[in-house]
Amino acid sequence: AREPITTMSRQRRIKSNHPDTIYHCVTRTVNGEMLFDNSAKETLRKQLHQAADFSGVEIITYAIMTNHFHILVRVPEQKNVSDKELVRRYKVLHPTPSPWATMTIEVLENLLRENSSVAQKVRDKLLRRMGDLSEFMKTVKQRFSIWFNQNHSRFGTLWAERFTSTVVEGNHHFAMRTVAAYIDLNPVRAGIVRDPKDYRWCGYGEAEAVGGKMVQGLRSTMAEGEKLDDATVLAEYRMKLFGKGSTPKRGDFTSASIPAAELEKTLKAGGKLSAEQRLRLRMRWLTKGAIIGGHQFVNGHLREYQARTSKRRGMKVRPFATHAKDDFAEMFSMRGGQDS
Repeated sequence: AREPITTMSRQRRIKSNHPDTIYHCVTRTVNGEMLFDNSAKETLRKQLHQAADFSGVEIITYAIMTNHFHILVRVPEQKNVSDKELVRRYKVLHPTPSPWATMTIEVLENLLRENSSVAQKVRDKLLRRMGDLSEFMKTVKQRFSIWFNQNHSRFGTLWAERFTSTVVEGNHHFAMRTVAAYIDLNPVRAGIVRDPKDYRWCGYGEAEAVGGKMVQGLRSTMAEGEKLDDATVLAEYRMKLFGKGSTPKRGDFTSASIPAAELEKTLKAGGKLSAEQRLRLRMRWLTKGAIIGGHQFVNGHLREYQARTSKRRGMKVRPFATHAKDDFAEMFSMRGGQDS
C-alpha cells in the first residue's frame, strides 16, 4: 500500500512579467503568533515605506495587524536608475553603516564615480534588488526581523516561510478598489476600531491623517482618479469603504462590521470628515509634544530649541495642510523626522 503524503510542496507563486503589475501580498508570523505591539507596527510601517522607496515600487495601501500584514503594491517597469538616484535609494535603507551594510554613502559615491569593474558589480547588485516584488518583500521581512529580534531579546525565525501574492488587474478599478477596501477594513473586521480612519497602521488611516503618497495610491483605484483632488479621492474612497464594511464579511459572521448608523452618517456627509475630525487625526500623527502655530512662531521656537540642544538633524517645521485649499493651510508644527 502507498504511504500517506505527510508533506506538501510549496505552492508556486504567481509572478507577472508585465510592467506596472499590481500585487496583493500577505505574510504572517511563524505559527501565527500575536507578536506586534504598537511600537513594532510603527517600525514596520516606516520600513515598508523605506523598502518601497529603495525598490521603486508604489504602495497603494496596507494594513499591519498583530500577526500579519497585507500590502497592495504596484511594481512598475524598471527604468534606468542613475548613479545619483542609486545613492539616494541606498541612503534610504542604510543612512549609517551596519553589520549588514558596511559601505558608507561616501564610499559608494566614490566607487560609482570611478566606474571600475568593482563599481559595476556593486551597481548591478543593487539594481537587481529594485523593481522586483520578491526582492521588495525580502528586504522588508529581513530588515524587520533583525529589528524585532534585537529589540525583543529574541532569535530565530519571525515569519512563516513564504508570503502569498495575488495579481490584481490594474485597469480594472473595481477590482483594485475591492482589494484595497478589503485590506483597509482589516482592523474593523478584527474589532479593533469601528472606523478605519482611526487605525494608524493602515493605508486609509495614514492617507486621511497626512495625505501624500497614500492618497496617490488610493487615487489609482478610481477610474477618474487623475481628475480628482485629494479631498474628493478620500471622500469617495471612504464611502466605498463604509458601503463594503457595513455588511459582515461573507462566510464569517464573527467578524465585526461598521454600524449602519455610521454608514448613514458617512453617506449623508458625502464621505467628508469634519474639520475637527481631520485636525484630531493630524494631531495624533504630527505632534507628540510638538509646537503648533503659524510658520514664524514655530520656526522661532525651532531655532531656539536647536541653539539650546545643538540638535540639527530631523527637526523641521512641518505644514498641517496636504494641499493649498486645506482648512489647516496656515498651521504648522515642529517635530522630529521619526514621526513621519
